[in-house]
Amino acid sequence: MRLYGDLAPWFHLLTAPEDYAAEAERYRGLIIDAAPGAQTLLELGSGGGNNASHLKERFSCTLSDVSPQMLALSRTLNPDCEHVLGDMRTLRLGRTFDAVFVHDAVSYMATEDELRDCLGTAYAHTRPGGVALFVPDYTRETFAPRTGHGGHDGGDGRSLRYLEWVTDPEPGDTSYEVDYAVLLHEPGQDPRVVHDHHVEGLFPEHTWLHLLEHAGFEPSVDRGTADPDDDTSQTAFVARRPGQA
Repeated sequence: MRLYGDLAPWFHLLTAPEDYAAEAERYRGLIIDAAPGAQTLLELGSGGGNNASHLKERFSCTLSDVSPQMLALSRTLNPDCEHVLGDMRTLRLGRTFDAVFVHDAVSYMATEDELRDCLGTAYAHTRPGGVALFVPDYTRETFAPRTGHGGHDGGDGRSLRYLEWVTDPEPGDTSYEVDYAVLLHEPGQDPRVVHDHHVEGLFPEHTWLHLLEHAGFEPSVDRGTADPDDDTSQTAFVARRPGQA
C-alpha cells in the first residue's frame, strides 16, 4: 500500500491532523469513562500520528506501526511520544498500559484469524482494569459502498487531491476494497497520478463481540452518531480487561 510506503511523506496532505480533533475527543471520553484514571496509552497502527497529536494532551502515548515511513512522519508531529516499530498482530512489548487504542488501522485485519491476533496483542498490553478501544471504519451493519474526495495544500508548495472509491465485490466474505486515485502537485515537476488499492476487513458486531470475549475482554458497543459523514459516526468497541491494577 503506497500511501503508507513511498507516499507516506504526503500523508498529512491526504488527511490533516487538525481534522481529527472531534473524533479524538470522542475517543478520549470513551477511554476515560471506562478507565477513569488512565494515564498511559498504547496506539496500535498509529500511522501518521494524527489522533495521537490530540490524545497526547491527556495521555502519555506510545505509538506503534508496521510502517517505518509512517513512524518517521509521526515523529515530526509527535516528537514527545515514544515510537515503536511493530505489527499489531504480533507485537509484544513486555509491559502493559492503562489504555490500548486501535483506530482505523484495525480495518486491515481482513480475516478473523488476523483480527483475533490483533485483539490478543491488545489484551496482552492492557493492564487489569484497563481498557482497549477499537474503531474500525465499518462493521457489516454500517457498511455501504461510497465515494469520497478531499486533500490539502501544504506550506511547502506541495498539494494533494484524492478520489476514494469503496466497494464490496464479494458481499459474502469478510473484506471490502478501497481504491484511491491520488493527484500530486509539487514545485518544478509535472503533476502525477497514483493509484493505490487496499483490501480491508468487514465483520458484523457479533463477530467483534465474540472475539473480544474470547480474548478475555468485557466488551460493549458505542455506535456514535447516525450521520455517516460525521467524523464521530463509526462504531466503537470498548473492551475492559477484568481485574485491578
